[in-house]
Amino acid sequence: MISTGTAVSLVVVFGIITFLLVRSRDVRSWEAACIALFGMYLGQTPVSLMINGFMTWILSGFAHF
Repeated sequence: MISTGTAVSLVVVFGIITFLLVRSRDVRSWEAACIALFGMYLGQTPVSLMINGFMTWILSGFAHF
């Protein structure tokens, strides 16, 4: 499972990326709202466990370098 600190870091990184995309006008405000709602509802499904496992696998791979 991903630790709380890692999860918060990922949320911050993805939030910054979304903010930069909105600011550069690649994503409109309503599209960013849809992205946020999708993420919120996705976090309430069992798919989130699979995503957590995948992110743990990716991050543990970087830890070995």
